[in-house]
Amino acid sequence: MTDDRLPVTDLTRHRRLRAQGSLDRADLDAILDAGFVCHLGVLVEGRPMVVPTVYGREGRVLYLHGSVASRSLAGDGPVCVTVTHVDGLVLARSVFEHGVNYRSAMIHGVPRTVTDPDEKLAGLRTLTEHSAPGQWAYARLPSRGELAATTLLALALDEASVKIRTGGPDDGEGPDAALGLWAGTLPLTAVWGAPEADPLLPPGTAVPAHIARRSGATHATPTPDPHAQSDGAYREESNA
Repeated sequence: MTDDRLPVTDLTRHRRLRAQGSLDRADLDAILDAGFVCHLGVLVEGRPMVVPTVYGREGRVLYLHGSVASRSLAGDGPVCVTVTHVDGLVLARSVFEHGVNYRSAMIHGVPRTVTDPDEKLAGLRTLTEHSAPGQWAYARLPSRGELAATTLLALALDEASVKIRTGGPDDGEGPDAALGLWAGTLPLTAVWGAPEADPLLPPGTAVPAHIARRSGATHATPTPDPHAQSDGAYREESNA
């Protein structure tokens, strides 16, 4: 197994719709980089709980954000993290053949709670830059109290399953083709809208360029701003 291929385990083996499965690690990275909200599945006191939370990817580590008061972020047992993007409806000639074009990743593992101060700060920067590139260098950095109130989990991207569906309906050459009904796809694309200012802002406060330029674009993780501050500056300022 090469480094650019995902290993197959009992948890990640594609048992249904195998043609939609992918073992390409680049597909996993692309799915994670195209979003910033995941669903974290855990067992809490013997009961299943699925919690939406933000995440950020740094190489082969996924960082998950939460509060110290959250029971779902205890980091003491196996979890399942899912990320799904809906790309459109597949509208067939029969209801049975309808479907969804999508990209989905499911990650298994036992996360660890990040306690090292430097890694915790770096992980929070990853989270912030993953969802809002440029914002870490623009906004006030976390205080010691805020860092203490924040839980950060690190989950290795070692065991993951990826599925992707593209294309139109599959009944174009079957008996239902004679029905004369329209069939095809209805694409769905999410884009950022125009920034909306906090009404309490002083008049004339300009929208930062790193926010303004995202209007009308889809979410992805752009190349970091080369003019952003260094990690050392972040750590020094976060000691407030």
